[in-house]
Amino acid sequence: MSILKNIKGDRGIWGVFILLAMISFLPMYSASSNLANVIGVGSTSGYLFKHALIILLGFILLYLVHKIPYRYFSGSSTLILPFVFLMLVYTLSKGTTIGGATASRWIRIPIVGISFQTSTLAGVVLMMYVARYFSRRKDKVIEFKESFWKLWVPVGAIIMVILPANFSTAALLFLSVIVLSMLGGYPLKYIGNIIGIGFIALVLFIFVGRSFSTGLKNKTDTWKNRIINFQDKNPSDTYQVEKAKIAIATGGIFGRGAGKSVQKNFLPQSSSDFIFAIIVEEWGLVGGIGIIFLYMWLLYRIYVVAKKATTVYATLLVIGVGFPIIFQAIINMAVASNLMPVTGQTLPLLSSGGTSIWMTCIAIGIVLSVSATESDIDINQNLDDENPLDVLYEAVD
Repeated sequence: MSILKNIKGDRGIWGVFILLAMISFLPMYSASSNLANVIGVGSTSGYLFKHALIILLGFILLYLVHKIPYRYFSGSSTLILPFVFLMLVYTLSKGTTIGGATASRWIRIPIVGISFQTSTLAGVVLMMYVARYFSRRKDKVIEFKESFWKLWVPVGAIIMVILPANFSTAALLFLSVIVLSMLGGYPLKYIGNIIGIGFIALVLFIFVGRSFSTGLKNKTDTWKNRIINFQDKNPSDTYQVEKAKIAIATGGIFGRGAGKSVQKNFLPQSSSDFIFAIIVEEWGLVGGIGIIFLYMWLLYRIYVVAKKATTVYATLLVIGVGFPIIFQAIINMAVASNLMPVTGQTLPLLSSGGTSIWMTCIAIGIVLSVSATESDIDINQNLDDENPLDVLYEAVD
């Protein structure tokens, strides 16, 4: 098969992607029965067919992106970022809600009739932009004033537009940018300033929102209630979390068996936010640990690609788009296990949802692009950055 001959990049990452994609069909088919049989929307076969199409399109996106030399992502990020900002503004004002979301997070594409969550695209593009910024200043002294306008104003604009609709995504994106900034050699004293400015901006946003906007007041009340309910452990106010805990507790060592989950009939978000609980209930502790191992293996392979990269931009790009996948997986599993308040973050490649899967595939494709491009280059012809991680570590120190 010619397509297999043209597949390049880290084989370990390809293997994890294929395994997670194949594994996703069983819990998806099982969990979707809640929507089909309990709620009465659609059919399990229909949801399975839709998921198959999403995975297929995700593979196509991954394949196409991994064939693009990673250097093209640097310049394109500056062109795409303003367009993404306009998309986020439009989503905030004209977007729709899906699956019980308390704010507009999606825009509908009329031609193909699908909904698209713009914040996931914004995350990938923003990390490309931040990686570009630091790679172009690797040999320069970074001044706070210059970095504030060229780096933090675009970052802040994107995050502040995402924040009203999706606090967890905004927070995850801010954390990812901070981590990438530290690796990119941004002075720690400046990072402290940025965190302080971010905290003040959040407080002002909450104050203004609660004072002048009913919609934002309701949204901030949701954030507050989630934190309070998590602390108080009140079963009457944490319905989904309690059902997820029951699912995990009854899974035992080897689980009830594929398709035999009971709690999927009571969890409204059984195929998305809480699919990990369904996996553990059906596959037991062994299955849950297996899923965790796959994500940790993906994290390790991402680190290997970043370590082998021969330019600072390649290293930062891999970390910037790759690590958030693992962060998101950890958050999702922590919520299902009641270790964190409910956030609404899906489990990458396993939860339902086209946009999340597609953006994960694009991010993995970018990582594979770095791996594939670097493997085709004679190391003796690349003397600009022989040890990029060492350069980054020295900059941080």
